[in-house]
Amino acid sequence: MNSIEAKQDEIVADFSFFEDWTQRYEYLIELGKSLPLIATEYKTEDNIIKGCQSKVWVHAELDQDRLVFTADSDAILTKGIIALLIRVFSGENPNNIIEANTTFIDKIGLKEHLSPTRANGLVSMIKQMKLYAIAFQTQLKP
Repeated sequence: MNSIEAKQDEIVADFSFFEDWTQRYEYLIELGKSLPLIATEYKTEDNIIKGCQSKVWVHAELDQDRLVFTADSDAILTKGIIALLIRVFSGENPNNIIEANTTFIDKIGLKEHLSPTRANGLVSMIKQMKLYAIAFQTQLKP
């Protein structure tokens, strides 16, 4: 099992402790509050995720052969969602990010408990993080 799969399994296990979606939303909000803040210099138009109802900024940097993501959002629930994605993808090799299936989203039932616009935003966040991985993959030596 690779580390992305292991991280997703941890998230599924975390969410299994909650009895209902009210508790899961509260957990997402807490995750959002604990998200390390993105540097102000990265809160630019270039780093805004297109397709999100709220503003979401995502920045990626290559640290040796691993991508490190930082993010922020003006909506607390969305901030929790991006915190989950950062937990899964940050610190991973670009190729692993590109090939990853985000199975935890279906396993915890996240997508069906989001409004259609937030669900679209979730897909846009994943897509953008994978695009960063593709861009940085070209910078790595074979």
